[in-house]
Amino acid sequence: MNLDDTGSFTWILEAPAVPQLGLGDRVKRLIDVAGAWLLLVLTLPILTGAMLLVRLTSRGPALFVQPRIGHRCRQFQMLKLRTMVHGAERQEEALAAARPGKIFFKLEDDPRITRVGRWLRRTSIDELPQLVNVLRGEMSLVGPRPLLVSDMRLYPRSTQLRRFSVKPGLTGLWQVSGRSRLSDEERIALDLEYVDHRSLALDARILLRTPAAVVSAEGAT
Repeated sequence: MNLDDTGSFTWILEAPAVPQLGLGDRVKRLIDVAGAWLLLVLTLPILTGAMLLVRLTSRGPALFVQPRIGHRCRQFQMLKLRTMVHGAERQEEALAAARPGKIFFKLEDDPRITRVGRWLRRTSIDELPQLVNVLRGEMSLVGPRPLLVSDMRLYPRSTQLRRFSVKPGLTGLWQVSGRSRLSDEERIALDLEYVDHRSLALDARILLRTPAAVVSAEGAT
């Protein structure tokens, strides 16, 4: 699959359109905006302290901006707190090559992660800047996680139309069902389960389960 002139993957699969929620989509967007603003205000002291800690303990900026694949395979710039050594992305290709056949690139003992970064990942504090992506309309509070460009190149084409018919989320079904300990096949199945059964009620259940998943740190890396 190739990138088009806009920097997005070309959506070329022919398949029945995924039903839209209509009014539910608009309500979901209102919830996203209100929820993102509320969470930003409530977590601002934590986010500010974490950014300062990152800057004081390792070289490089506190924020990390990375291209990700989102709704309708469009590429956008996702925000995170930096959890790795500065310039870690230059080592990614070599590390990914050591794990052939794996779609989702994530190492359990990634040597590039800093000591502070490991704690930020375990608590999911590193994901808080993505509330800005939600406010921009690039993400939702709930949905499949946005993919790395390298992950997208290996993602099964037969399910792309369904999987990328919704916005990526800050949290999602597989984030509250085991996180990184799940296999590629289990992650794909849970993402498609969310897409096929998505509703405001399902979003509410996922949001309610997210704090417990974060506190338990199950499957976090």
